[in-house]
Amino acid sequence: MTGRYWFLRIALALPGALTPLAAATPADDIVRQVRSASLDPEQCYRVRDLSLVKEDLKLYFTEGYLIFSKPVNGERVSAVFSADVEGGDGEVLLLPPYRGERASLARFTKSPNLDEHLRAAVLVFTDGSAQTLLNAITRGAGKKVPELGPLLAEQWSPTVANIEGGFALRLVEDLLTPQVQRPGLVFGALAGKTLGNFEVSYDSRSANQIMVGRESESRGRGPYEIWTSFPSRRSRTGSMKEPAPPVAEEGFQIDAALDADLALKATAHETLKTGQPQRTLAFEVAHAIQIDSARVDGQPAELLFGDAARGPAGDAENGPFLVIPSSELDPGIRHQVEFEEHGSVISPAGNDVYFVAARASWYPRAGRGLATYDLTFRYPKRLTLVSTGAMTEDRTDGDFRVTRWVTPTPIRIAGFNLGDYVQAEGVEESGNPSGVHVEVYGNRRLEFALQPASTPVERPADVTHLPRRGIPKPPNPPAGPPPPPNPLARLQAVAADVSSAMRFYSGLFGPPALKNLTVSPIPGNFGQGFPGLVYLSTLSYLDPSQRPAGDRDERTQLFFSDLITAHEVAHQWWGNLVMPAGYQDEWLSEGMADYSALLYLEKKKGTKAMEDVLEDFRDTLAKKDDKGATIDSAGPITWGFRLEASGNPSARDDITYGKGAWVLHMLRRRMGDGPFLKMLAELRRRYDSRRLSTAQFQALVKEFAPARTPAAPALNVDDFFDNWVYSTGIPELKLDYTLKGAAPAVRISGNVAQSGVDDDFSIQAPVEVQFAKGAPRVIWVQTSNEGATFSATLKEAPLKVSIPAGRDVLALKK
Repeated sequence: MTGRYWFLRIALALPGALTPLAAATPADDIVRQVRSASLDPEQCYRVRDLSLVKEDLKLYFTEGYLIFSKPVNGERVSAVFSADVEGGDGEVLLLPPYRGERASLARFTKSPNLDEHLRAAVLVFTDGSAQTLLNAITRGAGKKVPELGPLLAEQWSPTVANIEGGFALRLVEDLLTPQVQRPGLVFGALAGKTLGNFEVSYDSRSANQIMVGRESESRGRGPYEIWTSFPSRRSRTGSMKEPAPPVAEEGFQIDAALDADLALKATAHETLKTGQPQRTLAFEVAHAIQIDSARVDGQPAELLFGDAARGPAGDAENGPFLVIPSSELDPGIRHQVEFEEHGSVISPAGNDVYFVAARASWYPRAGRGLATYDLTFRYPKRLTLVSTGAMTEDRTDGDFRVTRWVTPTPIRIAGFNLGDYVQAEGVEESGNPSGVHVEVYGNRRLEFALQPASTPVERPADVTHLPRRGIPKPPNPPAGPPPPPNPLARLQAVAADVSSAMRFYSGLFGPPALKNLTVSPIPGNFGQGFPGLVYLSTLSYLDPSQRPAGDRDERTQLFFSDLITAHEVAHQWWGNLVMPAGYQDEWLSEGMADYSALLYLEKKKGTKAMEDVLEDFRDTLAKKDDKGATIDSAGPITWGFRLEASGNPSARDDITYGKGAWVLHMLRRRMGDGPFLKMLAELRRRYDSRRLSTAQFQALVKEFAPARTPAAPALNVDDFFDNWVYSTGIPELKLDYTLKGAAPAVRISGNVAQSGVDDDFSIQAPVEVQFAKGAPRVIWVQTSNEGATFSATLKEAPLKVSIPAGRDVLALKK
């Protein structure tokens, strides 16, 4: 974690009371020492040929000064290297093991490997590296120069305090954990002689232990630039034991109240277990939520809050904090953590339409595991509230309504939505193989942002608080006053689609996690699928002719009328049952959901409708900017959020969703419908309630990949993933062929020319031969930028020979 954090300490005696503890705690001491961090003039050395090696990451302090910080909680946790001497030099070496990571590093540094000479380095470590360096100095790699200590300490101590302060939460966590149990960290803020300032880290806690990057040059406007990030050598070879999650959450019991203004106040009880003796508990919650107090096993606990700024671990919506129990938590037994919280996560959009923000983080979370939920909400009775799970209680209390929602099985996350709703009637459940109870709601009235511009309305000031991907702007007013859109025009159609999609997916993939699914509207042009709860764009409920003018093109109409509903329903399986292992694997859940929606579209409207969408995805990915770069070239699909640093605002979504669907479609075409659908069913069975990595999915594809036959070569799965998943490129393919002879021995010979991709890009391209009668024959050709020839004998003369570019393969016709 390399995000910057600034902290406010709150020590609590009773829930809601902001009174300091009578005596300072170990966490107090650590925070105080971190805030006053400075270098130790007595620990300054002239070093030569000193090194710090963390597997793939190698730091060399060839010639210069190394000064250590004063101890924090008895450990030296930072140091500064300066090459400001005659012949001074340092160096960092790193060779990324993966093709995509080498490409990423080259994009930022113009080289696929990192070999940068250094002017200076500020180091932070919690893994004992300080002692490792001191031991090497003792063995002859340096000598003490205390006369230069005061000068270096004065020069560098403010920088050390600033950087070390950015790790205060991590330092508290690690320094309160015995070193033998500690997943340590090494971080370096480096001043390169060529690349300028950048950062490297080795974090044992992360699934990708190695990271190199820096803040975007457009600080405050762009994302953190991750140059490369990957598992360390021991992790890749399996010799490093994957660190167990420090906390396993088992259940949540939350009592939440929404007052007349819909401000939230809640008591959240969490049951959890720790894997080892635990002195701290790390949580995350939305910035809009304030944690007032915490108790652990009935005893008051100390809180340390972090305000995340920029960095790869930074989050614009959520912030980290620590809970420090009054005593160490024993492992293997259940502990109870109680929070009192309040905040505002609901914004009015007008006419009793509401936008619920912080949908996934309105209560504190300590991990990403599955848990059961028991949720009770008290809210104004004029509104309808829906949540995750089955409603087990419904009563009124004066002007308020109280409902309780319980999940019978552990799930990934829980949310809620509310508004002045109308429920769809007669949602068909008969014939649903999963037996899921479906409820679909729509807004009774239209939110202000969708009102015709000529309709005078009083707009509340806080409508502007909606997120940037929130409510669309109204269209320009027409000549005459248009009729206001009906927010319930497609309520029954949406309900029918939801029920039909649930039946279709249940037949393909098996039952979802929960037997209840509620769909309700959210202002904006997006949707979100939680376990048992789908947020669906209000635009999906409008008649296509009454949507804003900018959303009436054919592509957008199809998205809001057909694709978004099926996509979000598919998340009941992909993302909620089978979950991505990390950000590099998010394309699996989004790509699976997108392609499931296309399978449903194919069933509903035919193959051509599905192929038209895929062709549109292809055209979007191949679209070039003013510099001639395609959207696809922004980076491999496994880069996830890192694609945002490409400078193209739509690259992440276009690649994660569109290319993700294309990868699955090409596997289907290469494997055949039967094996492909069997693979998806096995994927859901094998990874039910588990996390799935791209490597694991690749291994599963190998199990179902077609073997070599007289008619077709075997599918080389590794080559397929190297080209389509771990790299970029949309080839242009040109087909030339000749026919000789007569039936039943027509000889076809041809050549497939490939261009527009790197020289090492090679795929199995389908050459489709169509006849007057019967199924077409597909000849698979291994492409190359040097061209690829093929030949085959046909029983009859073909009607058409072509490469189905944009239909069966992600390619352009030349």
